[in-house]
Amino acid sequence: MANEQQDVVNESLIKDDLYQAVNGAWQKTAVIPDDHSSTGGFMDLHDNVEKQLMGDFDKFLADPDQKFNEPFTEFLKFYKMTQNFDKRDADGAAPIKPYLDQIEKLSSFDDLNANLKDWTLEGMPLPFNYSVEPDMKNTKINALTADAPSLFLPDRTYYENNNPAYDQLMPILTKTMAELLVLADYSESDANEIVESAKKFDALLAPNVKSSEELADYSKMYNPQKFTEFASSSNLIDLTGYTKDLFGFLPDQVIVGQPKFFEKFNEIVTEDSFHDLKNWILANFVYSAAPLLSEEFRQTASTYGRVLSGRKTATPQKKSAFYLASGTFGQTVGDYYGKKYFGEKAKHDVENMVKSMIDVYKGRLENNDWLSKATREKAVVKLNTLELHVGYPEKIAEIEYKFKVTDQSEGGTVFSNSDQFGRVAREFHFSELGKPVDRSRWYMSANTVNAYYDPSKNQIVFPAAILQAPFYSLDQSSSENFGGIGAVIAHEISHAFDNNGSLFDEHGNLNNWWTDEDHEHFTKLADDMIAEFDGLPFAGQKVNGKLTVSENIADGGGLSCANEAAKREDDVDLKAFFINWSRIWRMKATTEYEQLLLNIDVHAPHELRANVQVKNLADFYSTFGVKEGDGMFLPEEKRVNIW
Repeated sequence: MANEQQDVVNESLIKDDLYQAVNGAWQKTAVIPDDHSSTGGFMDLHDNVEKQLMGDFDKFLADPDQKFNEPFTEFLKFYKMTQNFDKRDADGAAPIKPYLDQIEKLSSFDDLNANLKDWTLEGMPLPFNYSVEPDMKNTKINALTADAPSLFLPDRTYYENNNPAYDQLMPILTKTMAELLVLADYSESDANEIVESAKKFDALLAPNVKSSEELADYSKMYNPQKFTEFASSSNLIDLTGYTKDLFGFLPDQVIVGQPKFFEKFNEIVTEDSFHDLKNWILANFVYSAAPLLSEEFRQTASTYGRVLSGRKTATPQKKSAFYLASGTFGQTVGDYYGKKYFGEKAKHDVENMVKSMIDVYKGRLENNDWLSKATREKAVVKLNTLELHVGYPEKIAEIEYKFKVTDQSEGGTVFSNSDQFGRVAREFHFSELGKPVDRSRWYMSANTVNAYYDPSKNQIVFPAAILQAPFYSLDQSSSENFGGIGAVIAHEISHAFDNNGSLFDEHGNLNNWWTDEDHEHFTKLADDMIAEFDGLPFAGQKVNGKLTVSENIADGGGLSCANEAAKREDDVDLKAFFINWSRIWRMKATTEYEQLLLNIDVHAPHELRANVQVKNLADFYSTFGVKEGDGMFLPEEKRVNIW
């Protein structure tokens, strides 16, 4: 939210609380929109991008004589369809009735086995998940992976130790699912019975899946098994027949993400649990389909999510329509945004910043005093091989050209079209098994306010939407830009050397390139970073240092390297650098959302990201005269500097 006070910096407060000094005035007056769980830096940019695009697309819809190339023409057709709530309301539950009938007809595991391929391609809920991803030890080739399904609640820990969050959230989810089933023409008693049964199967899953903290250590998701061994995981689901049916052949191996889950699979999926499994599929399906149906379905389905995140209202109709369409045609929308709103001058400037940051990193690695020569040399090779993508991809993903809208005049609905797009996408996805990995594919659209490092490709990606103020602007000083997008760039580079990324080599393969002594030392430094954050109080709870360690290592390395890069500029202003670092983490959120993130997010809370990392840098102390006794002071022996 914009207001006159938002950029008033209380410099006298910086020594005690950088975040509040920079953002406190803004925080007092900022208002969280009713359909949001937060507002601030990232979210404000997201809202502005969304407003720009919706305005542009509505103008296009108002002028049917304008001509566009595919797949943009199909996107506009679907966007128009998603906004026709009168038709969606009139259709009610009709679009999903054929699927409900299919589920209702299930009477045995033989029936389920007969439907497995089709249901996988339809994206129906199943008690296990297949996907095709780069093989972590040979990332040139796509491999089959198997994983556990999601739980009803956000994380396994919600089910443990009499967690009060379970008693708060499960009744609301229960009520939400039952009301959706009533809207789908089940009686109230049948709806309640289905949901209670579905919860029994969810309870069987919960003890056997990984928590968010465990999932954050993603190299441990690489557990290759011979397919014949994996197929014996279930006595009742014909994994061999299903896999051969889905791919046309049997792969030699499968990468198992959660071995414990599949070791227990025969105790979870049994003849005794079949009835509960069937109802679990039914309840999950209706819940996931609801946003594609009528307004009553959509509003009802939002109840649980609103309680979970503290949002006061559901997303407005117009926005929800935009999200549906743009989420489906992500690269198409990103291509439009990138070409219209992201200039070549900015692209060139950001690329130069990245090169500058890589140069800083290279110097640090070459002069590192705790890595051996062999490990340093390997690290520099990895850095030199790092691929950079800025703005938007050179081409729209091939799959989006295959999405063809069936018009309402031909019987098409939002649900049926979305279902068909999903099937086409999944058919394409599964067809890639055993084929070379497409290294040009982006996993974020250009209109996304974010950035990422992909360890399997040793690649960093900066979508166009994040390349604007306060992160980056041609109108900001170089120091401000280094405190914003510079730190973000270096953060992503640092992911190549965090506790996860460091396990992958320059080609993106899971391959230990460290000496034992170096890795042992790095692990101790990572433990120091865990300790620096672990247990910090926030939103009535505490930060989990293990869950957030990879992002905290990346934040620390990113800020430190951006600081050095800023000092190389003739117009360096470290006050502006640190102030803009704090400004980009500006966020005001509901308590519910803050507590949810503490449980599942691998990032530390924004306020702590701003405050804790600067305490590790000597330049912060000299720039603002921070001394012992000040709130921002941290004794030197407790400061953590890894990269």
